[in-house]
Amino acid sequence: MSGHANDAMLDIDGIRVGYPVAGGFRVVVDVLSLQLRAGEIGCLLGASGCGKTTALRAIAGFEPVQAGRISLGDAVLSTPTTTVPPERRGIGLMFQDYALFPHLDVAGNIGFGVSKLPREARAARVAELLALVGLPEITHAWPHELSGGQQQRVALARALAPSPRLLLLDEPFSNLDIDTRERLVDELRAILKATATTALLVTHDQAEAFVIADRIGVMDAGRIRQWGSAEALFLRPADRFVAGFIGRGTLLPAAALGLPGDGEVLLRPQQLVADPRGAIHAEVLSTMFRGPGVAARLRLEGGEVVEVDLPAEDVPATGSRIALRFATERLVAFAREEAAG
Repeated sequence: MSGHANDAMLDIDGIRVGYPVAGGFRVVVDVLSLQLRAGEIGCLLGASGCGKTTALRAIAGFEPVQAGRISLGDAVLSTPTTTVPPERRGIGLMFQDYALFPHLDVAGNIGFGVSKLPREARAARVAELLALVGLPEITHAWPHELSGGQQQRVALARALAPSPRLLLLDEPFSNLDIDTRERLVDELRAILKATATTALLVTHDQAEAFVIADRIGVMDAGRIRQWGSAEALFLRPADRFVAGFIGRGTLLPAAALGLPGDGEVLLRPQQLVADPRGAIHAEVLSTMFRGPGVAARLRLEGGEVVEVDLPAEDVPATGSRIALRFATERLVAFAREEAAG
């Protein structure tokens, strides 16, 4: 957790969210807890169906909670018996389809959330936000005239216009091409930090989560398996699920790598290097150029298959034998009794 409840802007404490089904109740989010300080960017990261969007909808006020509590600052937003309506939560929303109003121009879209401001103040706020997102010249353009990247920026400006206490973003880059997505991921973090916006993002893309978020929650079956920085998730995964989900890696018996103990070790592709004097021997099953190196699939002597990153200058032939050594002594290990549990 990032701090204690009394210094958290967003405090989610053990919420459960679900839906009635024939003969019972289907739990989608189960005992989920997290905290974000003011100005922090959080991310719920997980595969489709893990409950991350349902959690976001509960924070927004679109789904009731059956247990737990959602608070924003000093205000309690949701409990099983009380809920603040979405429009009174002070929360900005940005969804993957952007949902720009087609009958309003860019200025009208951005100014929609600050319509109570006097005309001159509203126009100044629109101009300020268009400059912030790098689109000062499109004030009177219509949504259908904009590229996907421009629509995304306008949607962000619209969400930020009322200065929300919290901004929720649901897969905001999923409709963009790869080049635009990679460029805007960096821009989004910079804009959120420049405006000191507290934000919670939902995505299935680890690269996006790692670039944008200060804190990431890896979700599985409605629960957060680990909540921490990208570095902590990668270097110190809390359990086997997180170890297998974050980055590329293989869980192997320690004995398969010539290590003492009867537990398992997480082996990342960059943690073995080719060395004729190495004590680990393997057969090359396949190689694939990935730039700047080669990803090689190797079969260890015990039959286990691993992926190893090798330099592109001297690619071993498929079917050949290769000797390797550890590039680092820092390996993540899991005790055998945890595996049994």
